[in-house]
Amino acid sequence: MGLVEGLDRLRELSERLRSEGKRVVFTNGCFDILHAGHVDYLERAKSLGDVLIVGVNSDVSVRKIKGDKRPIVPEEMRVRVLLGLKAVDYVVLFDEETPLKVIEAVRPNVLVKGADWPLEKIVGREFADEVVRIPFRFDISTSKIVERVVERYCGG
Repeated sequence: MGLVEGLDRLRELSERLRSEGKRVVFTNGCFDILHAGHVDYLERAKSLGDVLIVGVNSDVSVRKIKGDKRPIVPEEMRVRVLLGLKAVDYVVLFDEETPLKVIEAVRPNVLVKGADWPLEKIVGREFADEVVRIPFRFDISTSKIVERVVERYCGG
């Protein structure tokens, strides 16, 4: 368990887990400022199988998607926090804007995304046995946390 480096190692890990009869679940995200919504989502993802692998956008990837002011928390710290969660078994960083190569390497039994993603927009769904969209229980996000901090402490 821990950080998996490189697609070849990720592929080997996933193949070994499946050969042991484990149900492999994969999800991904930036996980910039970890909050209750993230924890709930990851726990529910893990409940769909035996092993949860989380793809995490690297700092380079987050900047491509969200702009130069993000991420707020550097990748090595985001990885450390995720690996501290009971639900998370493995983490893999990726530099691309989407986790397509990672999902292709994992070939998960279950690919999990938030219910805000339409099925046809879920990248890598063709490499998974099943796709599950999980509705959010908490109305919170990193962006909302940042807005609240700015509003309260910067008068903005």
